[in-house]
Amino acid sequence: MSAASFYAKVPKHLVAVDCIIFGFDEGRLKLLLIQRKVAPMAGEWSLVGGFVQEAESTDEAAARVLEHTTGLNNIYMDQLRCYGDVARDAGARVISMAYYALIRINEHDRPLAQEHGAHWLELHEIPTLIFDHNRMIADALKQLRNNAQFHPIGFELLPEKFTLSQLRSLYEEIYQKTLDKRNFRKKILALDVMEKLEEKDKTSSKKGAHLYRFDAQKYEALQRKGLVFEI
Repeated sequence: MSAASFYAKVPKHLVAVDCIIFGFDEGRLKLLLIQRKVAPMAGEWSLVGGFVQEAESTDEAAARVLEHTTGLNNIYMDQLRCYGDVARDAGARVISMAYYALIRINEHDRPLAQEHGAHWLELHEIPTLIFDHNRMIADALKQLRNNAQFHPIGFELLPEKFTLSQLRSLYEEIYQKTLDKRNFRKKILALDVMEKLEEKDKTSSKKGAHLYRFDAQKYEALQRKGLVFEI
C-alpha cells in the first residue's frame, strides 16, 4: 500500500492552538481573554486561539494567532500540554496545543490589545469559559507555581529594582494566598540571589523600603546546584 493511499484512509482532525497569557500589573496577576466571534458559543469568553495552518508549526501558529487577535508580538511562550478529549469542542473534532506566557503588561501596548477585543481580567474575575479553557488555565497556574519553586519569577515580571513587598505580592498572586511577611523575607533573602540597594521606594511611606535587584550570576550558580524555593 502506498503512503498516499494509506494516509487517505486515516481519520482527519483539526489542530488548534490556545494561548494562556498571564500579565502582572500594579501588583495583580491578570489573564488575557477575548469574547468569541464565531459559532459555536459566539459571544462567550475564551482564551486566544485559532487553527494551525498547513505550512506552519504549532509554535508559529501560536505566535500568529496571538498577534492577529491581540496585537501582541515577540512574546515567548512555552508549550503547556495537548488537549484531545473527543468532545472538547462542540464544533468539530479538534485537538488543541496550549501555550502559556508571563509578561509585564506595561511593556506592551494595551490600547492595541483592546482594539482587537482582548481584555485583561484579574484571576478572581475569570468567568466560565468555552470548551475546556478553564481547565487549561488551572493547568497553566499549576505549572506556573511549580516553576516558581525553581526560578525567581520576578526576573520576568518585576521592574529591575523592586521592594520585598512587591516581590511578595507577586508570589501571593501566583499562589492565590496571603504569605507571612517575615517568613517570606527570611526565605527569599536566604537564597542570596538579590542585591540590596541604597535606594529606597518612598511611595508608600516617609521611611521608605529598600530596593533590591536580582543578581543573575548568583541565581544561575544556585540553579546549577538545584534551587528549590518553597513558599
